Amino acid sequence: MSEKRPDGIESYTAPAGGWGALKAVANTLARQQIVAEGAMTLLKANQPEGFDCPGCAWPDPKHTSSFEFCENGAKAITWESTAKRAGPDFFASHTVADLWHWTDHKLEDQGRLTHPFVYDPETDRYVPIEWDAAFARIAAGLNSLPSPHMAEFYTSGRASNEAAFLFQLFVRAFGTNNFPDCSNMCHEATSVGLPMSIGVGKGTVTLDDFDHADAIFSFGHNPGTNHPRMMTTLHDAARRGVPIVVFNPLKERALERFAAPQNPVEMATLSSTPIASAYHQVRTGGDLAALKGLMKRIFERDAADIAAGGPGVLDRDFIESHTVGLEALKADIEQTEWPDIIEKSGLSMAALDSAVDVYLKARNVILCYGMGITQHANGTANVQQLANFLMLRGHIGRPGAGICPLRGHSNVQGDRTVGITEIPNAALLDGMEKAFGFRPPAEKGHNAVEAIEAIIEGRSKALVCLGGNLAVAMSDPEATFAGMRKLDLAVHMATKLNRSHLLISKTSIILPVLGRTDQDIQRAGVQSVTVEDSMSMVHASRGFLKPPSDQLRSEPAIVAGLAQTTLGARYGIDWEGMTNNYDRIRDKIETVFPDFHDYNTRVRRPGGFRLTVAASDRVWKTPSGKAEFLVAPGLDEDDRLRDPDALVLTTLRSHDQYNTTIYGLDDRYRGVFGRRDVVFMNRMDLKARGLADGDLIDIEAMGGESARIVAGFTAVAYDIPPGSVAGYYPEMNRVIALADYDKRSGTPAYKGVPVKIRRSA
Repeated sequence: MSEKRPDGIESYTAPAGGWGALKAVANTLARQQIVAEGAMTLLKANQPEGFDCPGCAWPDPKHTSSFEFCENGAKAITWESTAKRAGPDFFASHTVADLWHWTDHKLEDQGRLTHPFVYDPETDRYVPIEWDAAFARIAAGLNSLPSPHMAEFYTSGRASNEAAFLFQLFVRAFGTNNFPDCSNMCHEATSVGLPMSIGVGKGTVTLDDFDHADAIFSFGHNPGTNHPRMMTTLHDAARRGVPIVVFNPLKERALERFAAPQNPVEMATLSSTPIASAYHQVRTGGDLAALKGLMKRIFERDAADIAAGGPGVLDRDFIESHTVGLEALKADIEQTEWPDIIEKSGLSMAALDSAVDVYLKARNVILCYGMGITQHANGTANVQQLANFLMLRGHIGRPGAGICPLRGHSNVQGDRTVGITEIPNAALLDGMEKAFGFRPPAEKGHNAVEAIEAIIEGRSKALVCLGGNLAVAMSDPEATFAGMRKLDLAVHMATKLNRSHLLISKTSIILPVLGRTDQDIQRAGVQSVTVEDSMSMVHASRGFLKPPSDQLRSEPAIVAGLAQTTLGARYGIDWEGMTNNYDRIRDKIETVFPDFHDYNTRVRRPGGFRLTVAASDRVWKTPSGKAEFLVAPGLDEDDRLRDPDALVLTTLRSHDQYNTTIYGLDDRYRGVFGRRDVVFMNRMDLKARGLADGDLIDIEAMGGESARIVAGFTAVAYDIPPGSVAGYYPEMNRVIALADYDKRSGTPAYKGVPVKIRRSA
């Protein structure tokens, strides 16, 4: 007799992709009321003269297929190009107090914003406002601040290079470096950790390198949901016989088996391709221990080979010519004891040995990783140990080998490249002075956590958001929400309504923006914007759909309008001229950042161009001039885990979700349908607490001055390592304190915080 599962929980046995993905795309088109036009829109995604998908940042292939979109990319595109509208009539019918009780999914599902809106406290409603009046109120609010450092300027990774560059120009001319951005919450550990290791905070591989790899190691990511177009690359590699070794707490279906919708044989025969050749379910928070275990075994194999008269297994030519610090790393690894490694990682010696076998056999290794590595209290250390692992055999800076951070949002890397950073370096300041005749402030500004802390404490009184849903994305929503309600000014540039817009300040304004799929016409004609993918390729994106309303403006135009109204003639910046023709913005970008030389010429070539990544050519822009082996002492034990009842929580995105955007309530690969109020637990952990599959539970944060509890969720028995539990983001953010973050990068520890779980009262 089969076990009765909780409502909405059932086994899903199909592979990732395949007919299930095509059915989901069809359903999405129907729900957004754009069946005919939507199909035409999808065919222009990631195509020459088309638009860049607003979803993930995986590179575009050489357009070998008639369609270059995936299921979740289709969801992102149709979510933006929906026929639904949230206009004056909608807001006239709903107070903010009423809207607050709607789900995040329902708020965004009302459709595209059509007009600028300002909050009216007398009616508790958003009401239309003219653009000039909106700009004037925002400028007055910013200029009334006693210090420019009392304003925070947030950037979403969806913003184009042109919009982000103008935004940082505006903010630096205003006088601050307060740039909280979505990179702070995802891959900041990469941006901080890799420059210390290899001199650049980006990946070193290109898409072509995957064609020459002999092994792929995958740490802490779920490509089927978060960067789905990567599945074509992994599918091709697996079919060539390339071993793909996965380290991840949960078995994600896309890394188990995948049916490519472009493959007629797999679609016709209902077959699929196994992806992972080995799947190691590391305990949540055990990545550092696993990496030290791998390296310890490599050092042991090296010593044994030398003792037997061999040359050893390390790439000594690379190490001697290109690196420093090996002896310090080796000493730290040797003093890390095997019992501690096995306990903390949750992996057996046999599992680690098998992974080392693959690593030592391969000539060319690519290592991919995601937020399962970066979103930890030791995220920076995790990233640096990944680099150490590759450098032991010289797997950086040659064809078919290298490190591949998997950026989520479509231009989060590009935004950082063109100046969205709270820590400006001398080159940025010099470039800005050369391009615009003024030298911006040099002092460090606020990252995301620091910005929220300043808002909560009343040190910052204004917030301007270039996209995103900052309040929902941040940890500790109770404190975050309360702080945002104390602001004097909140401005949101957005395509759709979200919960952050409902955190009303003294003045709250929503400005509707064009999306990637919308045609952008300025004085010089139809404009393209540009984006940078996760492999440093820069290419153009041009929308073609008629905008939802003639009241919408592009992000560059809105930023320029805000800047012109706020700054006036300060520094003589030609805001209007740059937005009349985006080529002029790109001319200024290449003046500030010489890597963008011949920007307008090169970006018009098919496929665009790749920015220089020095480490790809074994040029190491570190203080030593070499790649550096870096030590992470110990195994980063959290004192809170000494409590025998402690479990480690990791947050997940469902398959019907992208970042904070909830497309629907299904997570079919994990067998969850119509709900999100679940927590995945190991059966042994359930039994130890007197719980069973389907029981209602409370999840409580450990430590801190105030209780943070998520109550009344359903426990779901799942294949997850003992001591690990998982729940959906952002619902689980409530048990993550603002203080739970990597102190080196500022990245919140969404993937590893200690919690206690008990039966609901």
